[in-house]
Amino acid sequence: MAKGYWIARVDVENAEAYATYRSLNAVAFAKYGAKFLVRGGEYKLARGEGRKHNVVIEFKDEETARACYASPEYQEAVKHLSSAGQSDLVIIGGYDGPQPGE
Repeated sequence: MAKGYWIARVDVENAEAYATYRSLNAVAFAKYGAKFLVRGGEYKLARGEGRKHNVVIEFKDEETARACYASPEYQEAVKHLSSAGQSDLVIIGGYDGPQPGE
């Protein structure tokens, strides 16, 4: 079964609101076994429009990734995200099929 992922891009405009969001989302992430693969850091925008902060979070599967988003714990955290700045989030399943060269 393929893993599930959150791909988030954020422009933080209110650091205090974002800190509150992060402290609250930790409860949901711990409950659903989230693992940060990317959490901010330097990046090169190769094409398109970017945001200042990029995050990739891995879950055991897409169903768990979706359940985490819908959970009361995460929904409490997300209340603070809209006042923290602009953000985008994609919840997507991983790929277990053939790879190039196989």
